[in-house]
Amino acid sequence: MPNLSLRPRAVVAALALALPLGLAACGSSGGEQNTGSGSGSTAAGGIQTVSPGKLTVCTHLSYPPFQFNKDGKVVGFDVDVVDRAAKSMGLTQDVVDIDFEQITTGAVFKAKKCDVAAAGMTITDERKKAVLFSEPYFDATQALIVKKGAGVTDLAALKGKKLGVQTGTTGQEYAKKNASAGFSAVVFEDLPTSLNALKAGRVDATINDNGVLFDFAKQNPDTEVVAEFATGEQYGVAAKKDDPNAQQIITKINESIATSKQDGSYDETYKKWFGTAPGEKSTAAPSSSAG
Repeated sequence: MPNLSLRPRAVVAALALALPLGLAACGSSGGEQNTGSGSGSTAAGGIQTVSPGKLTVCTHLSYPPFQFNKDGKVVGFDVDVVDRAAKSMGLTQDVVDIDFEQITTGAVFKAKKCDVAAAGMTITDERKKAVLFSEPYFDATQALIVKKGAGVTDLAALKGKKLGVQTGTTGQEYAKKNASAGFSAVVFEDLPTSLNALKAGRVDATINDNGVLFDFAKQNPDTEVVAEFATGEQYGVAAKKDDPNAQQIITKINESIATSKQDGSYDETYKKWFGTAPGEKSTAAPSSSAG
């Protein structure tokens, strides 16, 4: 059975019958979802936020173990990392689910939908043109997941087969750079729909960040991660580019990340969601029991 914590959105027409998985977006603090229509408020240190008393955080669900819905709340590694920073500013974190490309292009900040975004988002030179990033808080790489017994161990083995990719991601970019392997890329709007298609046999493999694919394989033992690619990626929290207030928020987030790495709380959070300390290889994240 598929991981029921995942939610599909629209998928390409040819894959419209992919298995549906329900998930409602909500604030991690239990508050109402912020629409970004407020005029803003002032937090500690004179920082302006789009909603009174809250640090509104845009993300793209579902992406376990970084951010996903559990028992009516959005939880995950990213949520915990940002929550510490929000508390240091005297704010409560409120999570908003939104289209991933609206985040990477900076549109969510121009529309005042959120103060920052934490969405398992790789820092790239192209994205830096549109948004302001925090210091890196997580190391990642691309990986390949297939159904067990598929006989696929790498991209070369996908010649003449279908590879699922998520639009706007570094996984999609990696697939484009390696298209000479002879596979056909099938584009999905989000991770859940691509993984549902894999489960249903509509694609032969899916490429995405290693953390989420190992987590999915743990929950779905009929699948397995068969390869990782040394892409050397790092995640960052994003905010509005060329904005002094956003720079203040990112500075506070950087300070919080640095402090957590010094006092050991970062390592505790990492182990909570991945089952290992940073730098240790994990083949299964304990996201179902964490939180």
